[in-house]
Amino acid sequence: MFRAVFRLSAAGSRTVARSRPCYSAPLASRCYSHAKVETDEEFDARWVTYFSKPDIDGWELRKGMNTLIGYDLVPEPKVLDSALRACRRLNDLASAVRILEAVKNKAGPCKDIYPYLIQELTPTLTELGISTPEELGIDKL
Repeated sequence: MFRAVFRLSAAGSRTVARSRPCYSAPLASRCYSHAKVETDEEFDARWVTYFSKPDIDGWELRKGMNTLIGYDLVPEPKVLDSALRACRRLNDLASAVRILEAVKNKAGPCKDIYPYLIQELTPTLTELGISTPEELGIDKL
């Protein structure tokens, strides 16, 4: 297999400078990672702290939730509690309902996770005056 190396001439056209064989040799890789492994408790505490910032704005809230939902996990109730309280501080009901919808979608085929989360978040939802998507009827659309 050969790879052509192109060079841009002064006139702006591409010319072939030379052709040389291109071989891909397997490289040895070693595990040199010295990064500290984050425990589940530290992970949850980091996200609770993130959403508990008193000066969080709507962009940071959405960015944090998009990042959190992008992970291969369903957030713990204490993290969701902190995110819902951030929504309340911002008076953003739409984001609060969207968080609940995203968590329901994230739970996917496991039908036990979402009811458990709603059960754990019911006191917070009642305190903050947030309705679930099922109460609003938007889960049927």
